[in-house]
Amino acid sequence: MATRDLLIEQSLPVNLDAERFILGAVMTDETAFLAVGGKISEDDFSLEKHRLIFRRMCDLQDRSEKIDRVTLANELMKHGELQSVDGLSYLVSLDDGLPQIHNLESYISIVKEKSLLRRIISVSQGLINRCITGAEDPIQILGAAEEALIGLGDVQSRSSLANPAQIIDEFEGGINAFLDTSKRVKGISTGFLKLDEMTGGLREGELIILAARPAMGKTAFALNIAQHVATNSRNPKAVAVFSLEMSKESLLTRMLCAAARVDQSKFRAGYLNQEERTRLQEAASDLYNAPLFIDDTAGLNLMDVHAKLRRLQAEHELGLVIIDYLQLMQGPKRENRVQEVSALSRGVKLMSKDLRVPFLVLSQLSRASETRQGDHRPMLSDLRESGSIEQDADMVMFIFREEVYRPDKESLKGISEILMAKQRNGPTGRVKLAFLNKFTKFENLAVDTGDEEPGGAPFE
Repeated sequence: MATRDLLIEQSLPVNLDAERFILGAVMTDETAFLAVGGKISEDDFSLEKHRLIFRRMCDLQDRSEKIDRVTLANELMKHGELQSVDGLSYLVSLDDGLPQIHNLESYISIVKEKSLLRRIISVSQGLINRCITGAEDPIQILGAAEEALIGLGDVQSRSSLANPAQIIDEFEGGINAFLDTSKRVKGISTGFLKLDEMTGGLREGELIILAARPAMGKTAFALNIAQHVATNSRNPKAVAVFSLEMSKESLLTRMLCAAARVDQSKFRAGYLNQEERTRLQEAASDLYNAPLFIDDTAGLNLMDVHAKLRRLQAEHELGLVIIDYLQLMQGPKRENRVQEVSALSRGVKLMSKDLRVPFLVLSQLSRASETRQGDHRPMLSDLRESGSIEQDADMVMFIFREEVYRPDKESLKGISEILMAKQRNGPTGRVKLAFLNKFTKFENLAVDTGDEEPGGAPFE
């Protein structure tokens, strides 16, 4: 059965005229290849003969040779493929019906859309077959589905090359707005003044890794940022927190005690005075209607997170996503844990790009920093179980509290450091903050020297 008949019989999404017009346009005007080559690949064509023709066009272009019917037929003949594309007569027929004014952008868009639909069908059919066979664990099949579908989204979201003129012309407001820093898109404020100065805020589509050894305050720091974003009086945005380690009640308790500056141990024991109760009620009132959403489902996977965020984004202006923490997520089954964490890291990065939202993802560190002599500050090589975390991240921050290692030194008490170990679009360095342990709360230091006593109002 001919390929065309097979495609029609299976009712796969195709548009053969659009494919023909793209190839015909390139043959009649080789400069059209410049508009086609960077936006479409041979795999986007549904027919094998169209893929062969486009492949040989690419070969001619790579050698800077002219592309027309004669050179293309000769190139196909050299590879023994001319008869596979139905001969010279088919090459001649490719521009039949081609309008005098080509609409290449539309043809390319149609072919790309049909190609994506066929890929989705192929992936879905493969998953159905694996489910029917039943030879694999369902969790393994689900992991494969996550990776395959997110991968398809990444293929579709790749933007084309653009020159400076295009970038400026497409920027809202043109060149004047592009050069006006006050009109440039700003990142989401973390609430920490010096950290915002260093990073410019948390920007859409970025993967920010926050890592530390246990009990350094990873969750507390992330919740402080979440609370600031969701309750910011100037521009509150929705925050989604996925906690794979703590219950939503425990997280809310932490946020309330931090906001009210109430000792958590006293709160749990029930020994609160009237002033503390009043502060807690005020904090609860501020948080009650805040667009803060917490999910404490155990064993979350990438597909669950993606689906929940899609629904949330349809209803709210999503500003930040927090995952606590990466190594507890269920990833696609791999040969070893390193490969699983690598797949998770890549999947979360693709999700952040797709949703155009910053992802603050917490991660564990290995014990290497604790076994080092002298300076126990973490390094990128300490990221646990996968080097791809460092590779995928746009930003890597570490929390370090030297008082943990030197409890006898009074001047270190309540002082923490945020170590910026990697930042694609900014400097590395460190920011000193106050850490109020009994409130599990980070705050700006009163003065920037880092030697003052903890205090100061949170940055708004």
